[in-house]
Amino acid sequence: MSDAARFCGMAVMAKAPRVGDVKTRLVPPLSAAAAAALGGAFLKDAADNILAAATQAPIDGYVAYSPAGSEELFRAILPRAIRLLPPRHAGLAASLLDATADLLALGHRAVCLVNADSPNLPTAALVAAVEALAPPGDRLVLGPAEDGGYWLIGLKAPHGRLFENIAWSTDAVLGQTRERAASLGLDTVLLPSWYDVDDLSGLRRLAAELQDGVGYPARHTAEYLRGLLAEDAGRCRLAAERTASSDKR
Repeated sequence: MSDAARFCGMAVMAKAPRVGDVKTRLVPPLSAAAAAALGGAFLKDAADNILAAATQAPIDGYVAYSPAGSEELFRAILPRAIRLLPPRHAGLAASLLDATADLLALGHRAVCLVNADSPNLPTAALVAAVEALAPPGDRLVLGPAEDGGYWLIGLKAPHGRLFENIAWSTDAVLGQTRERAASLGLDTVLLPSWYDVDDLSGLRRLAAELQDGVGYPARHTAEYLRGLLAEDAGRCRLAAERTASSDKR
């Protein structure tokens, strides 16, 4: 594999889309099962987006998954061209560092780690990340998220300190990472900002943007959301029919 590795190993950081484990901030209004299915749709679109970017830049696509033992679940929903990186240590910081080291060990000269919460992220943004890493010399590439984190981190070496003592899941993540990069003497390239879909307002924004053609089409997510809307409309019609029938009696 090392001999055939393309310049950049690009991996989605993903938890298994199991009921009760993903998209929990969307429960309610979604059921736990619906939230898990939505997480699976997000993951499939993230993988397809990487493969789309790979037609424009030297990228090999991966999913760095957790927890251990969930490989078959991922293999069942992902394209065959997407390879799997098994977890080695628990926790986000360790997972990010492990994925970086593993992709470099496979022969890639650069690594991009992408979140699984931005299904309509423009493909051009992924291509831009690889292009920013291409020139000689070490550097850091960050895709800022609107909530203060990042949707992508790109590296050419396993700088473990970039992941140490970071206030994960807060609006301080991006700033702390940039400060850590400066302390390491790493130049930082910032990509355009994008957003994560973690709550109902983000989901509503995503649904509107998919309808308006904003960003990557994310066909799996779009189809699933259309199905949810159809189910909701059906429940509303049934409730209205029951109310009308009751009123007649």
